[in-house]
Amino acid sequence: MFEKEVAKLISTKVDISQKEAEALLETPPNVDLGDYAFPCFTLAAKMKKAPVEIATTLAIEIKPRKPIDRVEASGAYVNFFIDRGTLAEAVFSEVAKKKRKYGHSRAEKDKIMIEFSQANTHKALHVGHIRGTSLGESISRILEAVGNKVIRANYQGDTGMHVAKWIWCYQKYHSKDPLKKDESWIAGIYVDAIKRLTDDEKLQSEVDEINRKLDERSDPKLNKLWEKTRKLSLDAFETIYKDLNTKFDKYYFESEFEDRGKKIAKDLVKKKIAKISDGATIMDLEKQGLAVWVLLRKDGTVLYSAKDLALVEKKFKDFPIDKSLVITDSSQNLHFQQIKKTLELMKFKQASSYQHISYDPVRLPTGKMSSRTGENVLYSDFKNELLEYAKKGLSERGKLSKKELEDRALKIAIAAMKYPILSQGPNKVIIFDKKAAVKFEGETGPYLQYSYARASSIIRKAGRKSGRTIFGPTDSETMLLRKISEFPSVVRKAASTLNPSLIANYSYNLCQRFNEFYHNSKVIGSEEEAFRLALVDAFRATLRNALNLLGIEVMEEM
Repeated sequence: MFEKEVAKLISTKVDISQKEAEALLETPPNVDLGDYAFPCFTLAAKMKKAPVEIATTLAIEIKPRKPIDRVEASGAYVNFFIDRGTLAEAVFSEVAKKKRKYGHSRAEKDKIMIEFSQANTHKALHVGHIRGTSLGESISRILEAVGNKVIRANYQGDTGMHVAKWIWCYQKYHSKDPLKKDESWIAGIYVDAIKRLTDDEKLQSEVDEINRKLDERSDPKLNKLWEKTRKLSLDAFETIYKDLNTKFDKYYFESEFEDRGKKIAKDLVKKKIAKISDGATIMDLEKQGLAVWVLLRKDGTVLYSAKDLALVEKKFKDFPIDKSLVITDSSQNLHFQQIKKTLELMKFKQASSYQHISYDPVRLPTGKMSSRTGENVLYSDFKNELLEYAKKGLSERGKLSKKELEDRALKIAIAAMKYPILSQGPNKVIIFDKKAAVKFEGETGPYLQYSYARASSIIRKAGRKSGRTIFGPTDSETMLLRKISEFPSVVRKAASTLNPSLIANYSYNLCQRFNEFYHNSKVIGSEEEAFRLALVDAFRATLRNALNLLGIEVMEEM
């Protein structure tokens, strides 16, 4: 909140710009070391002095002025202490002024399309898929919070070999089963198909024939079955997206890009960018270290590689976007490097604006999840398990109507699901521990919700609005005030790094500070009641806004 003022004082005394000084500022771990710390290591080479000597000199030469109360040296750091009363007044004023927009800014103005989720029809969503969906929605909200216009896109695989396998298995072995909008049933057919094809490889020729007919749209009966089962899958996905507080502005489907993908592949051959090899159309990217990328099979059917090129083209044609971000798991890293390189070789005008963001998979304690083998936790099964746990915990706390019980339990279940996924950086493999995720204490989503509900309970019990009388804040109050003041800079950093874990970890630390304050300070009935109620209210507003950026809903009561 006062980074600019501190950086300005530093830049007047050493050969460093205000912007550079601000970037180097750190937040000390406790109030005894001040509110901001400036490390002098980077100045040592330039000034040809030891960092400790530089810090000692700066602490003497920098004359504090409001809002800075004092400046002290501590080893190689210069520590800046903000006047506590000024800090409290600034926090209360900023939070009250911006309310649900506290932490937001208008620093950026790009138009950005974010493509995420990319669920394949005729398969089910498991916990691993939830990571990409949650990550995409959170990044979208964070980028919007700093002023960007975001278009959420979902590219769904509704054609291809996986669909052919499902339809083949249904027709041959399950044709008497009624069609269901049931995630478990849909997944079961696909897993059965994989098992049968693994047991007898000769059956693959039957699948290939179905895939060819679907590609050509030459069999009316097959087309009708595809349309019906495709809709069942898409309807099931929409129910899940609603649970996850996720929305999309634009849906793209693989089936839309088959013809255009074929044409692009053939054009690349004409331009001698692609070539024919053993009957297949390929991009030979061996020299670039990116292997061979197949666009069309020998039988002329199109692969998702060529369809992805058509998708990129369509996105920039449909929307005047500055950037196109695609979020997928890291197993597709090579594929997206191949797309990027091919776009460059095509001299596609917006190639530099196309970016892939990858995340590592979610694993069970028993190992990797896979929709091919059935070794996974389906979203619907996992949600129901968490719902039952949440309902049990809520019922122990008091009697609720059936609707209220369902509503609260769902919010808790989604928080339990999302927080472990978003609190880790995208490049970390997550071992999902169900038992740990649903706890109401520790680093979990329900703990954050419970902290918000506790703060709301204090405000309700007070029965009146908080005042603004500023007392000399205690250490625990100052730590909470300081943590609240950091929120806008955390949002900006999360946006610049496309990393929601910064918001998730901030939220947990904020709750820790609040609960330390709550245990150390009496609120209602104390001499400082008005001030402390204002602090509780500022905490509530900040946590609500932080959790909203994660797609986690808060509750006034739990």
